[in-house]
Amino acid sequence: MSERLEVATAAGLAPFDAAGTPGALDRLLPGAGAWEVELGFGKGRFLLARAAAHPEHRFLGIELARDYFRLAADRLARRRLANVVLVRGEALALLATALPRGFAAALHVYFPDPWPKSRHQRRRLFSPASVDLLFGALAPGGELDFATDHLDYGLEVRRILAGYPGAQLVELAGGWPDGARTNYEAKYVAAGRPILRLALRAPEPRGPHPEGLRALTAAVAGPEPSAADSGA
Repeated sequence: MSERLEVATAAGLAPFDAAGTPGALDRLLPGAGAWEVELGFGKGRFLLARAAAHPEHRFLGIELARDYFRLAADRLARRRLANVVLVRGEALALLATALPRGFAAALHVYFPDPWPKSRHQRRRLFSPASVDLLFGALAPGGELDFATDHLDYGLEVRRILAGYPGAQLVELAGGWPDGARTNYEAKYVAAGRPILRLALRAPEPRGPHPEGLRALTAAVAGPEPSAADSGA
């Protein structure tokens, strides 16, 4: 995985291997500021604006598309924001292998690929199999903000989030208090396209999501043996 990944800070680009060890985030951005994470930051509109508005926080952005990553990295260098680190890579793989658990005070996911075809839905960020990777990055009491224009996917995400024991889930029918957060959102709002926005506050203490736990248990247990396997 590491050969495909890059890291960018205000100082420039670096190979991911330079950051791919425990404690790497704190070495890249030393300090005690709370971490906010955006998965799929696109051109970086929201992430960089929020980082400029909240210099007391530290920000991690993850984006798979090389062109978007490089564009945001150039903008980051020009703005000299010392509280941002960008990583080019696959979000779920990074959450599973490289990032600490429970480190993020806020997690932002805006307009992720809905993978509408049934055979592709296993790639979704939010699914029973992946939801605990997302929740695992969120600290107790942390907030997850989500938006999509793909309403079928949004309803599935709302169902998954509503199943998180003790969490406070709010649907923001009137939009975010600070206005459109991404280029996609601004365009869709102007076009009158419906958008589903959700905000979840994780409970304290925070346990696993039931669907994630069931998916993990099923994966560890393996498939049920067939009659032929059992010799019946």
